[in-house]
Amino acid sequence: MSELVLTLLRLGFLLLLWALVVITVVVLRRDLRAPRDARPLVAAPVPVTKQPKSAKVPKAEKAHKAKSGGPRSLVVVEGPLTGTVIPLGAADVTIGRAPSSTLVLDDDYASNAHARLSQVNGAWVVQDLGSTNGTWIDRQRITAPTPLSVGHQLKVGRTVLELRR
Repeated sequence: MSELVLTLLRLGFLLLLWALVVITVVVLRRDLRAPRDARPLVAAPVPVTKQPKSAKVPKAEKAHKAKSGGPRSLVVVEGPLTGTVIPLGAADVTIGRAPSSTLVLDDDYASNAHARLSQVNGAWVVQDLGSTNGTWIDRQRITAPTPLSVGHQLKVGRTVLELRR
């Protein structure tokens, strides 16, 4: 081979390597960046009132709550677990990759302990547990405990969830 062809092959190989490095950096930046139209969601504080453990809820009040049509389930609407239904009760729902989570996600964009959904004064409240990629409600990143209404989408990693009646 001539000296010119060998030099051109070396330069071509070097350009190919640099192109792969640049593509890798662009993809990583895109994956770590938030959507352009996303803005932090500032939630109104949710008052927390503790009821004594011995306080019993009258049967009439329980029947009223059941008839009022509050959310009864958390449904996965997008992602690998689409169609999964988690019935809601008095216990908190934890979402993450940890095996101890209520909803275990096999997702690189979800943290081990990503988010918690808990009931406060009859409303379901979502709290981000310090996740790397954030917890989103309708394309807005939450930074504080935020009430979640029926029909609004909660995004954790690549999974989208909704409260349903």
